[in-house]
Amino acid sequence: MNLEGFMREMVKREEEIVASLRESLGRISHPAVRGVLEGISLDSVKHARMYEAALKLLQGVREEVREEQLREQEELLRKHLRWEEELLEKIASVLPETEDEKVRMLLQAIREDERRHHLLLKKVMELLVRRETVTEEDVWDLLWKNVPFHGTPGG
Repeated sequence: MNLEGFMREMVKREEEIVASLRESLGRISHPAVRGVLEGISLDSVKHARMYEAALKLLQGVREEVREEQLREQEELLRKHLRWEEELLEKIASVLPETEDEKVRMLLQAIREDERRHHLLLKKVMELLVRRETVTEEDVWDLLWKNVPFHGTPGG
């Protein structure tokens, strides 16, 4: 199976996981078990969308991102990076005082998710947003770079 086939298969699998969990969640009353399974279901939705995005990248589907869109995306990413940092600090402050082992386990799992989110947001900023940007200068370079006389008669 090639990588594109793998991506398609993984989208299907993740969507099957979501459907199965959604069907079962109504019968689960334990708040911790239900919360963890709902979280896994949401992660599976996220994974399916990420596989779809990876598939588009493999297929060469690229959308032009203009400077103003980049600024909006960067602002959004920076805001979420700040929120993730705040959440990590708050969890770190309450963990030492948490005596209940089950609550501690849930908080630690949340902390690890938040750490991964934070690292992923940073990578998105570095690898995707900046490299997909098309600036006004890029557009003009593309239009004029290979034109022999750059718009003047004969040079």
